[in-house]
Amino acid sequence: MLKTHVAARFTALAASALALALTASAATPPAPHWVATWATSPVFASNTTGKFDAAAPDGITLRQIVHLSIGGSSFRIQFTNEFGTADLKISAASLATVGAAGALTSTAMPVTFGGHASVTIPAGAMMVSDPVSLKAAPLSDVAVSLFLPSQTIDAMTLHSFADTTSYRVPGNSVTAPALTDPKTFTTWMFLKGIAADAPANAASIVTLGDSITDGALSTRDTNHRWPDVLAARLQANAATRNLGIANEGIGGNRVLHDTTGPNMLARFDRDVIAQPGVKYLVVMEAINDIGHSFDPSKPYDPITADELIVGYKQLIERAHEHGIKVFGATLTPYVGAKYQSPAGEAARQAVNEFIRHGGAFDGVIDFDQVTRDPANPGAFLPAYDSGDHLHPKDAGYKAMGESIDLKLFR
Repeated sequence: MLKTHVAARFTALAASALALALTASAATPPAPHWVATWATSPVFASNTTGKFDAAAPDGITLRQIVHLSIGGSSFRIQFTNEFGTADLKISAASLATVGAAGALTSTAMPVTFGGHASVTIPAGAMMVSDPVSLKAAPLSDVAVSLFLPSQTIDAMTLHSFADTTSYRVPGNSVTAPALTDPKTFTTWMFLKGIAADAPANAASIVTLGDSITDGALSTRDTNHRWPDVLAARLQANAATRNLGIANEGIGGNRVLHDTTGPNMLARFDRDVIAQPGVKYLVVMEAINDIGHSFDPSKPYDPITADELIVGYKQLIERAHEHGIKVFGATLTPYVGAKYQSPAGEAARQAVNEFIRHGGAFDGVIDFDQVTRDPANPGAFLPAYDSGDHLHPKDAGYKAMGESIDLKLFR
């Protein structure tokens, strides 16, 4: 009888414990899985002349337009003051879907920081917002609006060439459905990235490079950069539509020396390792290292192909330590560009040979082969040349994005 009583009591306790566990499990939502759906690479810009009117008495609202890769219903925004020399004060911010001329197509959802509407970002720092509830489709545009109270900003943190029109007005208009008589600008100010709460199998692809990855000379407001073309293809494929794109291209950037922004080795942790959900990396950079080093009229910061290869190997090693696959993209043609030279072309060919056959990368994307003129392999195919013989035009970017084998991302 005692054994029966003990067994019954044990069974009851076990059942109660199981019920409690199931109740707790049902009551606890899954942890968010944050994946970068948009990103940019900020640089320093001086504002000592006061061209950016941050000290206006009524403050200023910036409504900045960005193009998402994957969609979602919950997002976090990363704001940055990393190149600032003083605190950056943000009194209010919002996130909404957006249409023409910065007009909102959804309710402006408030952006908070630890539950507070305002935040002060110290000089040299970045801040991530609380999750923001907003339904936004893949490949859609959203508006990040922020109100900066009157303050002195001598050192700006911005992405210089957004090729996307954004808007600013005096006063606090972060929730206004439309802005009255806004001024336009084509930089991204104080923004670093947006992450979506995505399914567990979602991940991000970082595209790390210079102006060609940044989409220089593509048509403004059309999202014709090669990473945008890739993002659209990923969304059209059921096996890859949970992959986001974080475009970390900076016009003029170099692998081994600072110029426009920190060199690639220096910014690697910020722009790659710190990106939420990153699983893949595409590297395409070195043409500015080569061009300036071998410039026939004014060479500076000399480098060799071997030094660039050592730099690539460093990036690969650091990425692999974090479980990130790295794909090397060959350098596109530049014969005819202002800083081209026979010695520089030889260096480009040596670097491309390493990318293709060195065995260091996890895969190869041969942009050189896609864009070169078969009759003059050192130069762009005329149909893809923007006219400066260094950057593609829209058709060239389209060809680059369409040439990428989606089987790499599996």
